Amino acid sequence: MTHLSELPTDRPAGCPFDPPTELGPIRERHPVVRLTYPDGHEGWLVTGYAQVRGVLADQRFSSRYELAHYPMPGLEGIEVPAAAPGDLTGVDDPEHSRYRKLLTGRFTVRRMRQLTERVEQVTAEHLDAMARQGPVVDLVQAFAHPVPAVMICELLGVPYADRDSFQGHAAAVSDVDAAPEERFAAYGKLQEYVGRLVPAKRAEPTDDILSELTTSDLTDEELAGLATFLLGAGLDTTANMLALGTFALLQHPEQLDALRADPELADNAVEELLRYLSITHTGVRAALEDVELDGQLIKAGESVTLSVQAGNRDPRRFAEPDKLDLSRGAPGHLTFGHGIHQCLGQQLARVELRVALPALVRRLPTLRLALAAEDVALRPGHQNIYGVQRLPVTWDQD
Repeated sequence: MTHLSELPTDRPAGCPFDPPTELGPIRERHPVVRLTYPDGHEGWLVTGYAQVRGVLADQRFSSRYELAHYPMPGLEGIEVPAAAPGDLTGVDDPEHSRYRKLLTGRFTVRRMRQLTERVEQVTAEHLDAMARQGPVVDLVQAFAHPVPAVMICELLGVPYADRDSFQGHAAAVSDVDAAPEERFAAYGKLQEYVGRLVPAKRAEPTDDILSELTTSDLTDEELAGLATFLLGAGLDTTANMLALGTFALLQHPEQLDALRADPELADNAVEELLRYLSITHTGVRAALEDVELDGQLIKAGESVTLSVQAGNRDPRRFAEPDKLDLSRGAPGHLTFGHGIHQCLGQQLARVELRVALPALVRRLPTLRLALAAEDVALRPGHQNIYGVQRLPVTWDQD
């Protein structure tokens, strides 16, 4: 059986949207293989669609941060702490369900779709600002980051006067060019701000999710943790989907033209882009007991790395998986996860993407890169969320 000495993370040269080349042959030979982690731990790598989905649905595998070993370089020797109160991602049931039940009704398909008109307004405002500024602009700073940032601010009830500093701290947390200590400092400032916002909402509630949650049995610490979790889950991910999705469309002009010509294509287009790009590309679980998976015995305590990007490109599940085809819709893709930890804010992300991407390509029909595609600054493959760091674009002015 194949035994990998490290997790492949380097994307193929000239193919910024494709997973590391080694993952495909590994998946085809055997979708569950041994993997040596940077700290020396002997765990597993899972690359097949069915197997990744199976682990995500199996509560014998834990999401707790402190139980896992991590496959990306740079964390070896670092003791990863347990999840902070309110962080849904790093806890198991029953704690996970306690938090999630409080939030599920606030993120329903119906409620998120009711936000469509507001997303349209925010999108139009930023497109107007881009048009006034004129080419060249960095799409990340001008459009991809601020649209979801405004929406998450409004959902959390961040006062308008605080939004610039709030969004600045949020952007600094995800800035891969910044030194680690700068990112930690920005995260600390976010936590401090949210810690002050919670008691303010208790004292004077407004029309937002955080105010609604102050009527629950959650402590201030848990409320602050939930708010910080929602920020992390709903901002950097959607921002990178907007920017990397635009880059992918510009590199596939026939698909871009199809989206521009047919507004009804938006739903399928978003699902296909989510599958094809798989920006949340890698996850980790820890086995709580011995589990047999695809003929392999995974022992209690062993970590399992889940390659979402390889699963989303599995030809057993998706025909011609390396082809971007907006008409396919890609039902069942793994980008939002699966099982009890499936992304809580996925409907909000869908609304934002379904509105913003078609609006961008219709408003600026001559939109194009302002530099060669090979010069676009991409996030390193070992970052938790893949995307572009900057995306300079231009267009013909009227």
